[in-house]
Amino acid sequence: MSIPALVPPRLRRACLALSAMLLLASCYMPIRFDAEIELTKTGYYHIIFDGYLAQVELYQDIKQGKASGTEERERVQIIRDDFERDPSTKEFAYIKQGHFKVHWERSGDLIKARTVTFFRRNEHILGLSFNKETGQISMLGKSLQRDVKDKLRAAGLDTSGNIRVFTDARVVTHNATSVRPYPDKGPNYKVYTWEIKNLLSPTPSLKLQL
Repeated sequence: MSIPALVPPRLRRACLALSAMLLLASCYMPIRFDAEIELTKTGYYHIIFDGYLAQVELYQDIKQGKASGTEERERVQIIRDDFERDPSTKEFAYIKQGHFKVHWERSGDLIKARTVTFFRRNEHILGLSFNKETGQISMLGKSLQRDVKDKLRAAGLDTSGNIRVFTDARVVTHNATSVRPYPDKGPNYKVYTWEIKNLLSPTPSLKLQL
């Protein structure tokens, strides 16, 4: 949301606050999850997300009594249809209060696909991208600004989980919690693990060279 420099300071602050609220209202947020990614030095990928998500706007409306039982069911059906249109969604179940159980898997050639994102590009939770100019693959988790994280936690939402990346490629940079050899998948494989304790944990990132 771009705000012109000539807008008065008070209105500018209001616009920035509105921008943050719109971001809060429109996103899916991982609550508890396990994610695994396999990345080979030839560019093959396999990505799995298994866990619980919250649709922030629906959660807030239910918590504040703004969504009737009928409206809740209708909105849940819209979300269900949205996920189930994607053949990578293997399981979808509504739990309660805007929370869902989702199992999602996708595999393929990242060199051809260039980008793969769970759940989709405008709802980025976990993704991979290939840069053909550098020959590098990047992994990046969901990134939020600190004020948005504070608002989500104040609303009663937080996140925890684990991300594991198995690869035999040369890793250039990463901020994993731990790294260890993983010969079960083959020679030169290592597993990079991120332990996400809450929303204030660093955004997971990794870059490797093909």
